[in-house]
Amino acid sequence: MKKKKIFLSIFTGFILIISIFLYVHKDKFVYVGSVDIIEVDCSKKHQILSEVYASDLRIRKSNERIKYAKEDHRNQELVISIIEKCGMPTLNEVSQKHMNAIWLGLQHTDKKYRKKYFPQIEEAVENGDLSKEQYALMKDRILMDEGKPQIYGSQIKGDKLYKLENPETVNERRKEMGMGTIEDYVRDFNIQYNPN
Repeated sequence: MKKKKIFLSIFTGFILIISIFLYVHKDKFVYVGSVDIIEVDCSKKHQILSEVYASDLRIRKSNERIKYAKEDHRNQELVISIIEKCGMPTLNEVSQKHMNAIWLGLQHTDKKYRKKYFPQIEEAVENGDLSKEQYALMKDRILMDEGKPQIYGSQIKGDKLYKLENPETVNERRKEMGMGTIEDYVRDFNIQYNPN
């Protein structure tokens, strides 16, 4: 009987520890399935991208990834499906808001899709359809995905600036991309910038 009580106490403690761990790290366990190419009506891409844009902004403001995981996943599928079925839009076809929706969908999707569609983002930036800052943000995220140092200092991991290549010249690179100083940027995250 005594062994049974000890076992139950240990088992209950173990379950409690696992539950606390899962709760604390809940944002890291969001998975809603693979991103699939779905049917989209190319004649309605303006409407679809407007909805994706509004949805993505709402999700990011809420900071509740689990609550909106399915909606976020759907946005990613819509953006990727538009690119695959209708081609990468340009500002000749859609508005800046719609181009931003494409960027947001790709920036917030799985790393393999970010990398796969990054050439389209580069081309859109070269054509003036997306900003240099959007390029910098996605480039840094791809580098972080690969475990490499970022170039522009746009990615925060945990509560720290993710490792940075040549920190002494980061503000020069940021300026070229139309970005403010690294010191001002990290201050918004309550981080003090120390180049060393």
